[in-house]
Order: sequence, then structure tokens, then C-alpha cells
Amino acid sequence: MPVLVWYILLAIVALSVLAFFLQDRFIFKPEKLHRDFQFKYDTPFKELFFDIEPGVSINGLHFYRPAPNGLILYFHGNSRSIKGWAKYANDFYRYNYDVVLVDYRGFGKSTGKRNEKEMLEDMQFVYERLAEQYSEDHIIVYGRSIGSGFATKIASDNKPRYLILDAPYYNFKKVVERFLPVLPVRYVLRYHLRTDLWIRSVSCHTYILHGTRDRLIPIRHSERLQAIRPKKITLIRIHGGGHNNLPKFNEYHNFIRDILKNE
Repeated sequence: MPVLVWYILLAIVALSVLAFFLQDRFIFKPEKLHRDFQFKYDTPFKELFFDIEPGVSINGLHFYRPAPNGLILYFHGNSRSIKGWAKYANDFYRYNYDVVLVDYRGFGKSTGKRNEKEMLEDMQFVYERLAEQYSEDHIIVYGRSIGSGFATKIASDNKPRYLILDAPYYNFKKVVERFLPVLPVRYVLRYHLRTDLWIRSVSCHTYILHGTRDRLIPIRHSERLQAIRPKKITLIRIHGGGHNNLPKFNEYHNFIRDILKNE
């Protein structure tokens, strides 16, 4: 075998090992907050702590109405913390909905070591506690970007009113393969987030919002998801929208208004 080929193979192996052990740093970009950090918003809210097990606590924010029409459970993207994501609560709160946002392990005030299985279990725990306060037919699960996988898994294991996915991926492996095509991603990746499998078991109607100019997760991911269950999944194309700017488009807000006001 030529020496150059050996060097290429060794480089791929070395990159694969690095990717396996360091992938958390590349996938997640959390903002960490001190336990005594004080959230401040004009909208009425309370802070939540979901104690999963010793050493693991999931922090959340609950924006509440006196007599809400229902609840939006919002799973955010891979960066920052609920401190920054909370500004999007008003998109739903204005239509008389309570909104709960939670941070994943290692984000904000949430604690615990991350892995896919336990993060999914955390979100199920949160859903079950909220379902004690709200009937499931008044809960809408919303997942943004990386949060779309968590939202789909929760919707597949429960019976919320609707599932809304904002810039979702077909599955997380497909996203990573696009940027690291030379690596054996199937074996290196520890987060697979199989939206394509879980969405088959979602009993409620699913709405997908996706920008036509999304360069991070192209709209073909959503088109492939819709093709799995075309009668149960509605795809709303935000023309000209990218990955991080859908709330700047009227079409986005028109959809949120129409689905929440018609409830």
C-alpha cells in the first residue's frame, strides 16, 4: 500500500478518535449560569427545577397566564441558555399560552453529564411533571434545531396536542456527515437523535417550519421527514429564511398566530 494512503488512513483514524472524545465541545455551545443568577423579564414567570436524580437538576422558566389556553413546551437549540432563548416565549405567550423552556444538562443552571439517553429521559421527566398540571390535549411540544429531535421523541412517547419542529434534521447523523464526510460518523457519533424513526410513532399532527435558505440544515431534511407521513405532517416553507432568523419573517408569525388562535 502506498505510503500516502497509510498517512491518509492514519489521519482519518486520529480525527475519528478526537471526534469521538471531543464531540460534545463541537455539538453543544452552552452558556453556564451560577445557581444564584436572577432572571429578569417583564412577563410574569417563575423559575423551575426538576430534580432528576442526585447531582442532576434541570432548570426551566415558566411564563404563565392567569387562565391559559394551553402550554408550549419549548426545546431550544444547541447554544446559549434559557436566559437568551426566553425572548421567544412572547411569540406564544401573546396568544394566551403558558410557555416552559428548559435547559439541557450543562446549560444554564442545569447540571449533570450529557449523553443522549439520559438527556432524552430528562425531557420525558419534565413532560410528565407538566402533564400533571396540564391535560395533554392542551400541550404543544416545540423543538428548535437540535431541540427538534428531543421534541419528536417526547411527542412519540406521549400524546400532546401538536408537535411543531423549527428547522429540524432528518436525523443528526445526516447533519454531521455533511460537514465531516471522510469520517466513519456512524461509529464515531454518540448523538444520533433519530427524528426519522421517532416521527413515525407521533400520533398528533406535526407542523414543520423551515427556511428555504437554511445553510446549516437544508430544507431537504424537512422534506424527507414530511415524505415519511405526508398526511400527518405539514411543511411550512419560510421563503428566504435561514437557520437562525425565522422569527424575522411574517410567515413564521402568521403560522404561530393561526395555529394558536384557532385552538
